[in-house]
Amino acid sequence: MMNNTVQILFFGSLTDIIGEAKLCLNGIADTNALQQLLLEQYPMLASTKYFMAVNQKMISENTPLKPSDTVALMPPFSGG
Repeated sequence: MMNNTVQILFFGSLTDIIGEAKLCLNGIADTNALQQLLLEQYPMLASTKYFMAVNQKMISENTPLKPSDTVALMPPFSGG
């Protein structure tokens, strides 16, 4: 059986919204589909700003996801 699991990591305040720091989801075609799914399950995300990275690369547009990819959702970083 093929493993088509995408690992989703959450950081900072996003961990509080989701309730955990990591999710594993199956059959997610791209980052748009992932965002849609997360918004349906966690409506508070809609009012939260965050950045998305796929395999440690920041993305700003829809990105196809392959099995074993890791997606990270991070709140904006404050400078200091």
